[in-house]
Amino acid sequence: MSIDKIDVNVCSPGRNFVTLKIVTDDGIVGWGDATLNGRELAVAAYLSEHLASTLIGRDEDRIEDTWQYLYRGAYWRRGPVTMAAIAAVDMALWDIKAKKAGVPLYQLLGGASRDRIRVYGHASGPDYAALKDAITGYVEAGYTAVRVQTGVPGLGQIYGVATNKPGARYDYEPAHRAADGGAATAPIEETWDTRAYLTHMPGIFAKIREDFGSQLRILHDGHHRMTPIEAARFAKDVEPYDLFWLEDCTPAEDQAALRLVRSHSTTPLAIGEVFNSVYDYQTLITERLIDYVRSAVTHTGGVTAMRKLLDFAGIYGIRSGMHGPTDISPVGMAAALHLDLAIHNFGIQEYMPHSDTTLEVFRTSFTFERGFLHPGDTPGLGVELDEDAAAAFTYTTAYLPVNRLQDGTVHDW
Repeated sequence: MSIDKIDVNVCSPGRNFVTLKIVTDDGIVGWGDATLNGRELAVAAYLSEHLASTLIGRDEDRIEDTWQYLYRGAYWRRGPVTMAAIAAVDMALWDIKAKKAGVPLYQLLGGASRDRIRVYGHASGPDYAALKDAITGYVEAGYTAVRVQTGVPGLGQIYGVATNKPGARYDYEPAHRAADGGAATAPIEETWDTRAYLTHMPGIFAKIREDFGSQLRILHDGHHRMTPIEAARFAKDVEPYDLFWLEDCTPAEDQAALRLVRSHSTTPLAIGEVFNSVYDYQTLITERLIDYVRSAVTHTGGVTAMRKLLDFAGIYGIRSGMHGPTDISPVGMAAALHLDLAIHNFGIQEYMPHSDTTLEVFRTSFTFERGFLHPGDTPGLGVELDEDAAAAFTYTTAYLPVNRLQDGTVHDW
């Protein structure tokens, strides 16, 4: 058997998604997620204009060989566009292989290592009262882990803080369209002040511990906005509040910078949302400078590459914490869940429920119950794209924001 047809679907049921469809010559369909928030069309073009023709006629069962063909054979390696495209092909081929075997994907990855997958939700608010209300909603829904983000006095809209009414449902989508819902022409710009943030946030964690006790797992995302010495100070300042992790405390392209943070604090660190290969982690893992790997299956070369990365991390006692908000489609989320269930060094899974509109287009079999997910036992990934339904939701340009300091200097967003 062989690959007979490849289609790239770009749709926007609530937000933009890029989905790859691979069809074998005997009619088996596999789906892969290639969504790259704010740069979707770049990946769609890479797939349709550069990869698709090279895959026709290839044996769909040769997944490892196909991965190496796309990665090494292209000469231009790595980068989010390339790795998202490879990931989509890889997911789709694993989907096909598991469907042919008649089993859910996790069974081909060694079977389940646990019964269910602990997730964390996203709670936010412009002030502590709104944040507390959001956390309460998650706790009442059975979550045992919550990421918390809140506004900083003197600043306007900032990363991670939803503008909708507070509550358990978290509808924050950072990629902005035009005010009328149409296509954006440029990113919006937000303003940032690291000193104000460093002063404000420890008090927020103190209030959370006072109101919710010691059992709730608290996570927080610094979103690359601190220098190494600022991150070291912050990680040390929040030690009394026992964070489950501090995420992306500083831009980690300079992997050695994490040595400074690590030497000053025992706060667990999570890194990797913007990484796309094992090489981005090499120093961080071998020197045990982080505790959790944050990459997405969608952006890091697919199931094949993420399994190798997580096995490598496991040798050093580092666990998974895969990226999973709604800029990962249900196909990409399902791929993460199958890995979560199978690997030994699972840590926690980010979970941001997709909108009802998205779930009208993507038919899923994974289930949520009181703070835990399961990928389901449908053969393959367990997600199918309804192409007719998707056709009603055309792509609309949206951009992630740009961040500036108060003096106008462009800063990390």
